[in-house]
Amino acid sequence: MINRQLLEPESIVVIGGSNNVHKPGGAVVRNLLAGGYQGILRIINPKEDEVQGIKAFHDVKEVPPTDLAILVVAARFCPDYVEFLAAEKGVRAFIIISAGFSEETHAGALLEQKILDSCEKHGCALIGPNCIGLLTRWHHSVFTKPIPNLNPRGVDFISGSGATAVFILESAVTKGLPFNSVWSVGNGKQIGIESVLEYMDEHFDAEHDSMVKLLYIENIANPDKLLYHATSLIRKGCRIAAIKAGSSKAGSRAASSHTGAIASSDSAVEALFRKAGIVRCFSREELTTVGCIFTLKAPLNFSRKTVETATVDGRQALPKGSASFAIITHAGGPGVMLTDALSKGGMKVPQLTGLLADELKSKLLPGSSVANPIDILATGTPEHLGIAIDYCENYFDEIDAIMVIFGTPGLVKLYETYDVLHKKIQECRKPIFPVLPSVNTAGPEVQEFLSRGHVNFSDEVTLATALTQVIKTPAPADQSVIVNGVDVPRIRKIIDSIQLDGEQQEDGGGRYLAPDLVHQLLESAGIPTVPEFVSADKQEIQAFAEKCGFPVVAKVVGPVHKSDVGGVALNIRSKEVLSAEFDRMMNIADATAVMVQKMIRGTELFIGAKYEERFGHVVLCGLGGIFVEVLKDVSSGLAPLSYEEAFSMIRSLRGYKILKGTRGQRGINERKYAEIIVRLSTLLRFATEIKEMDINPLLADENDVIAVDARILVRK
Repeated sequence: MINRQLLEPESIVVIGGSNNVHKPGGAVVRNLLAGGYQGILRIINPKEDEVQGIKAFHDVKEVPPTDLAILVVAARFCPDYVEFLAAEKGVRAFIIISAGFSEETHAGALLEQKILDSCEKHGCALIGPNCIGLLTRWHHSVFTKPIPNLNPRGVDFISGSGATAVFILESAVTKGLPFNSVWSVGNGKQIGIESVLEYMDEHFDAEHDSMVKLLYIENIANPDKLLYHATSLIRKGCRIAAIKAGSSKAGSRAASSHTGAIASSDSAVEALFRKAGIVRCFSREELTTVGCIFTLKAPLNFSRKTVETATVDGRQALPKGSASFAIITHAGGPGVMLTDALSKGGMKVPQLTGLLADELKSKLLPGSSVANPIDILATGTPEHLGIAIDYCENYFDEIDAIMVIFGTPGLVKLYETYDVLHKKIQECRKPIFPVLPSVNTAGPEVQEFLSRGHVNFSDEVTLATALTQVIKTPAPADQSVIVNGVDVPRIRKIIDSIQLDGEQQEDGGGRYLAPDLVHQLLESAGIPTVPEFVSADKQEIQAFAEKCGFPVVAKVVGPVHKSDVGGVALNIRSKEVLSAEFDRMMNIADATAVMVQKMIRGTELFIGAKYEERFGHVVLCGLGGIFVEVLKDVSSGLAPLSYEEAFSMIRSLRGYKILKGTRGQRGINERKYAEIIVRLSTLLRFATEIKEMDINPLLADENDVIAVDARILVRK
């Protein structure tokens, strides 16, 4: 629970406060005083009479009733302090800096539970233990540095790691990124990252609250809660970016299916973030760069006929889709690197030609280039910079946003140049991204520029990478279940009828379903399948082949990996060849029958799903056949999926150009592929007993997408 005493305490007591500012107890007191805390600050230190100018109490029993207690003492003392302060002194909020709890030992976990029990009994808020504290505009209850600039329109930063939070703040401060609050939840025994988002969502005030949230997550304890409140905040106009650390485990473990081999906890995280509309970042620099992008300011929105834009809370709008950028620089190399990075991310740096381009060139120094990047040369003046920005703003309609790269080799001061840049950022409708690389040589000029409320993207490639992540992140998805055309009662009847006997137990108490049950489930979901027949009788197999017409495909039934044991024969064109293949396959180890299907052709696609604890089903799609194993070019989504999510998954594939059609070949029916993905996600929503499945391949052409082979692992 988050309460007033935690957020706006009228009184604070520091248990373990000291005069030594090089230790956490002293540093907390120093930061509270330096931060201008306006309430009553009390200190408990049995050995000191005065701590940093404040009278110290020698015993906790002497302390008057207090709102918030900050504990910076050994872990073993914390439970008794919490119980006494809550019961006898009316303390209703605790920040426990101390370590030595569940993160270290079982005994520490027991101490942590005692603290939680006391807090729950007395209705207290608890931050920590094992954290750096809480930093707000009301009180600086942290023991670390740096303390960033705080203002109401800065970002809210929530971190599951104290040390990492400090390093992220270091990265942010050098960029000029402002903050509204910093939450270090530590072990998150009561208040975790999801709880902070919940509070921010339920108490959201668009006029006064920060519109940007940055997250560093080590463990997603409640994915549903994170998804719900992140989605809600983004729909209210907020922007959220996050790092999820430690999500690569099990990515290459041995598994019995393609999906099992590819899917991992990282797939679930990726799917969750996509569904919520959270921009995923992979480094401190990327996270703080995205934060800076989100806090760019401009007085007006900019408009583009072909690019969707939005302005939130007066902030500069960011283009969605394939955005076009102008790059203005006085150094050719960085402009070229930025052009390459933007192009790699799917954005455009269009060539500027024609009368207007010639006109701009005439106003610059001889030798300048306006093709884009616009190179005003190393000798270009602040006036030339202003002219180039004006043309991009007012005359080049194809430009959505402007990037300005301007540093110095130390020959001149840049105050006048950055003053021009400051004024243009204030005046222009189109976003301007300042890339000021000379943070050492022109340090004072950069700091003055930042002090005016701006940010600095000192590395152009990091900026392009972050922009790519922002622009490719979809909007929050509709989380309703699409059941149109899916026979839910029949699906449940099939699943409920499945008996897991002792002979076919595998993978923790589950089994792969027989082909007829797989076919029935796909049929119930409205997923088209190729005509097939399974039997251990050769005459029945031959009769079906003659009925559906040659050529046909034969596959062994029994072994999981059919191709590995030679259990697949394609393009069988006669009864005699089918007979020989049947005999051969029935002699394969573990063979129980043979499946025969009508031979069809098309582009091979893949859809898979895996159930991840706490997340639910992660659905994967990509190129099929052996390519799913070799290339692992797959996209993930979290069931249930909307049509918009399915299309987004398909279009995010590296091989999407193949699906669209290339080198004279026609593309696939993308709409039907998306429909099958959605139908599969609905099937999984109502059949949670399915723990793993592949449809590989689906064969697709411009007309149809048909499932050819599928495996379903059920565990009850």
